[in-house]
Amino acid sequence: MRTVPLGTTGVAVPNIVLGVMRIGELSDDEIRALVTAAREAGIDFFDHADIYGSDAFHQCERRFGDALRLSAAERAEITIQTKAGIVKDGPYFDFSAEHLLRQVEGSLQALRTDYIDVLLLHRPDALVEPDEVARAFDELESSGKVRSFGVSNHTPRQIDLLTRSVRQPLVANQLQLSIPHAAIIAQGVAANMPGVDQSITVDGGGVLDYCRLHDITVQAWSPLQGGSGPFLGSSDHPRLNAVVDRLAAHYGVPAIAVATAWITRHPAGMQVVLGSTNPERVSGAALGSDLPLTRPEWYELFRAAGHDVP
Repeated sequence: MRTVPLGTTGVAVPNIVLGVMRIGELSDDEIRALVTAAREAGIDFFDHADIYGSDAFHQCERRFGDALRLSAAERAEITIQTKAGIVKDGPYFDFSAEHLLRQVEGSLQALRTDYIDVLLLHRPDALVEPDEVARAFDELESSGKVRSFGVSNHTPRQIDLLTRSVRQPLVANQLQLSIPHAAIIAQGVAANMPGVDQSITVDGGGVLDYCRLHDITVQAWSPLQGGSGPFLGSSDHPRLNAVVDRLAAHYGVPAIAVATAWITRHPAGMQVVLGSTNPERVSGAALGSDLPLTRPEWYELFRAAGHDVP
C-alpha cells in the first residue's frame, strides 16, 4: 500500500481509505470482517461522520466502536477520521463552537476512543463564523481530543476565510472525484477553450491546484460514481468500461483497481475514500494503490469518460 503525506502533519497515511458510512445495518461479525480485509490490504485509515447511519447521530460510529472494542494498542495502530457540521433534522449546517464541541464528544463516546485523529468540517456552512470554528478547534486541540483538522467540499476562498481565524493547519479537503465525475481536474485541462462547457470553473477556482499549493491532502469520495450510479459495469458508460476492462486484463487486476488507480496515479498524492461494505471489493480496490498506469492509459480513461482533451 503506497502512502502519502497527510497535509503538513509529517504523518504518512495510506492512499486508500475505508469509508464506513454504510455499516449501520451490518452485524458485529460483518464489521470485523470488513475491517480485517482492509487491514490485510494495508488500509488502516477509517473515515466516519457523525451523521452516518439511518438513526440518530453517531450510529455508524457506534457500530464501529461496539464491534471492534479496540484496546489502546489497537487504537494506536489505526487512523480515525470523522466529520461534523451537518444537522440531520435540518437539512442545514451548524459550524458554531457549541455544536462542533458537542458532536465531537458524541463521536468520542460512540467510537470508544479518547481522541480523533482528524476532524473535518462536513461541507461548507453558509453562515460560518470563522472565529467560532477557531474557538472549537483550539479547545479540541488543547484538550487532546482532536489531533488534526480539515474540511470537505470547500472551495479555495472558503478555506482562505477559515484560515484567517483558524490557527491549526487544515490538512485535508474531501472532494468528490471519479473518472466520470472529474470537474476538479477536467476544467484545468480545457482551460481557455471557447464554447466548451468543461472549461467553465465550477469548483471555486482550481481547488485541486490550490490544495497542492497549500499542502492540503485531497481525499476523493465516491470514486466509483458516474452520475446516476456506479459506472463500473454500467450500460451508461460502455466506452469507459471497455477501456477499464482491457486495462484490468492487461494488469491482472479487477476493474475496481483500475478505477482506483486512475485517482492514485495523479501526482497530487490523493487518498481514495472507498464506501464498499464488501471485503472482496475492498481488497480488489486496494490493488490500485500503486498500479503503474502510463500517461497514455490515464488520458485514455479520461477521454473515454467523455472529457475533452485539446
